[in-house]
Amino acid sequence: MTAALLGWSILVAQLFLGLGMGCAAFRLMRGPRAQDRVLGLDTMYVNATMLLLTFGIRTGSTHYFEAALVIALLGFVATAALAKFLMRGEVIE
Repeated sequence: MTAALLGWSILVAQLFLGLGMGCAAFRLMRGPRAQDRVLGLDTMYVNATMLLLTFGIRTGSTHYFEAALVIALLGFVATAALAKFLMRGEVIE
């Protein structure tokens, strides 16, 4: 019973994460301001990280966890760089 419940809950989580990525992509494309687009991009990388983690749990492969770690690190750096660019107009001083 617990394995079936875990399988169904992971499937539901993946569906909701996919729906969240769709909503974030909509905000990324239609955002009226640059700050809305950065927020959409930030939400997309967090959702992609969580989606990769759920794939890793479902398959039992460690490669998904490593890819999720790389996406999380690069996403954080990209968000920080974009925020600095929007605040000052330059990334490197």
